[in-house]
Amino acid sequence: MATPNRAAVINRVLKMLKKHYKPVVPPKDRSLFDHLIFACLVEDSPNDVAEQVLSALKQEYYGWNEVRVSTIRELTDALKPLVNPAESASRLKQTLHSVFESVYEFDIESFKKQNIGQAAKALQKYNGTTPFAVAYITQYALGGHSIPLNRGALITLHTVGAISDSEFSQHTVPGLERIVPKNKGTEIGSLLHQLGVEVGRNPYGPVARKLMLEIDPACKDRLPKRPLPKPPEPPPKPAPTPADLKRAAAEAKKKGTAAAKAAPPAKPEPKKEAAKKPPAKPPVAAAKKPPKPTKKVTKKGTKRPTTKKLAKRKPR
Repeated sequence: MATPNRAAVINRVLKMLKKHYKPVVPPKDRSLFDHLIFACLVEDSPNDVAEQVLSALKQEYYGWNEVRVSTIRELTDALKPLVNPAESASRLKQTLHSVFESVYEFDIESFKKQNIGQAAKALQKYNGTTPFAVAYITQYALGGHSIPLNRGALITLHTVGAISDSEFSQHTVPGLERIVPKNKGTEIGSLLHQLGVEVGRNPYGPVARKLMLEIDPACKDRLPKRPLPKPPEPPPKPAPTPADLKRAAAEAKKKGTAAAKAAPPAKPEPKKEAAKKPPAKPPVAAAKKPPKPTKKVTKKGTKRPTTKKLAKRKPR
């Protein structure tokens, strides 16, 4: 989806926000680590609910290390007031693990000594820290200008045409920090967060639809559509018992015997006659050569002609 009038669309969003919500600014005396933990809790939930959950965690657990070693199920029960307690519990546990494994304590105040870009990159490397959490800490704890956007806010901006499909998948809104001045960053960030909580709670509900249509009445065809329910999976077949296996073997044997009786007797295959070889030809007798005439030797050693030659002689 092209966004040629991105600034105009975002300005319409901000105008609608100021009509429905009031900004809520978190306490300024929080440590950088507390801001990180609060960002894990408040991403999809109202600000006041996240404040209550943070206070309960500090009272019910001895320290953050006990929270770190707790199971996801235990943390999910402790975070039940939040909109998505299971997702929040997973983010919290992963973030605590990453911080502890990097500095072996729950203190990241040293990030304030770095420039904002380096601190943001270090936060991005932590497992469990989402783009919302990094932008939240940059905006509210490091003094930078980065508007935090949760899932519901991104759905709204995508539906009204402020961002494209690829920008929505990358969790980015190009130009937002240029449109919103820095001195209004905390205020606008709080308003967008409240809108995102309302839409993210149920993107298909009438409240979310009404808010998005108020921004852009022409976005009716782009409103989020509820996914079709998956067909129920067939129940798994019970494992066969030994009696079932024995019965099945008997039935198979019985069917095999009946089939053998019903089948016609097999006809013997005709024997193939060996190909007759032609009779061997008798060997051809070698032609006899006529005997050579013999020469008789007389007593005196002269050769005597044979009878045939004598007959040819003329009489004297």
